[in-house]
Order: sequence, then C-alpha cells, then structure tokens
Amino acid sequence: MRNPKCCGYEPADAQGQPAACVFRYAGALDRGWYLLYAARRRVWRDKGVTVAELDAVDRRIIAELQVDGRMTNVELARRVGISAPPCLRRVRRLEELGVISGYHADVDAGALGWPISFYAVIGLDSQKEAVLSQFEALVATWPEALECHMIRGGDDFLVRLAARDTTHENQLTRRLTEAPHVMRVQTLQTIRTTLSRPLVAVAGGEGET
Repeated sequence: MRNPKCCGYEPADAQGQPAACVFRYAGALDRGWYLLYAARRRVWRDKGVTVAELDAVDRRIIAELQVDGRMTNVELARRVGISAPPCLRRVRRLEELGVISGYHADVDAGALGWPISFYAVIGLDSQKEAVLSQFEALVATWPEALECHMIRGGDDFLVRLAARDTTHENQLTRRLTEAPHVMRVQTLQTIRTTLSRPLVAVAGGEGET
C-alpha cells in the first residue's frame, strides 16, 4: 500500500525522472515503488495519449500549471474546482503519461550575461541517420545551444543559441561551420522579440470551438 504521507507532486529531476519525494516513506525513498513507477511510466509513454482521453478537468489542470507550475496542489485543486486528493492523482497521471514532461523557471538570459540570442540554419553533407545523430549529439554538449530542431524545406537543422557578446557569437558560428559534415551555416540574430509564448493551447478547453 502506498504511504499516505507521500508529499505530492514535484518537478522532475535533470534526467527527466520523477522527483524522489513522489514515493517518500518517512523521509526515505522506497526503491521498489520507484522502479515500479518508472516501468509503468515508460509503458504509458510508449502508448501515448490523445486529446480525446483528456477531460475538461485535465485540460484546466494543464492550463493552470502552464501559467504557474509552483502552486500547491491545494491551490490547483481550488482553481480547477475539485478536491485535493483527486487533483493530485490527476497531476500524477498526466506526468506518468508524459503530457506534463517537467517544470522549470523562466529566466532573463540578458540578466545572466547572455544578451545575444541567435538562430543558425545548418545544412549537412549527408542525411544518413548516423550523421544526423552525430550532429545532434555534438550540439547537445554545448551549453550555449538552447534548442535544436531537425527541419525540412531546404536544410537540416535549426539551432537556437545564446552568446555573451559579438565575439562569442562569432566563435559559436565558427564552431558550427567547422563541425563534422556541416556544409552550410546561415545565422539569424534576434533584434527584438515581440512574442515569446511558452504556453501550449489546450485543445477542447474553455472558449474553444
């Protein structure tokens, strides 16, 4: 039986695993429960989930957590109009299904010394899976790389990077140009951002037709 003192939902860790407190028994992690949870989580993720499987309460929960992922379960339950225990079960289910994949803080990159944001469109000399995967693995090791998208329509990847200054931006561009199998690099610097919307519209939610 699951311990009733379980402390509730928490953000996933850096490896995308549920936080240890999900199954904390008197302050200690029960490894058996964790392994069972992780195995079930992988199965549910493999099965996937469709919007049709999410009811109106699920969608309200998702909408509220996108706006404020730090609110308590009690406050979340109040906002979506249900009691706390079923609300917590719903949040866990959404996490297990992979609908909610994590929680994070939005930060001001400029305030942290990264005032330059730019995109790079990358063309490779081959579209073999091994070459594509090699490039993705390389970019993933760069702390300056914030996003990496495989694209269609001319080139192979769209990468978003942050730089400390123009010199650093040029260094990153050179590193991309000199990377294995890279044939073309076109950089696009962000001058002004008028819209940055991390929220995902929840299909079938209130106000939608």
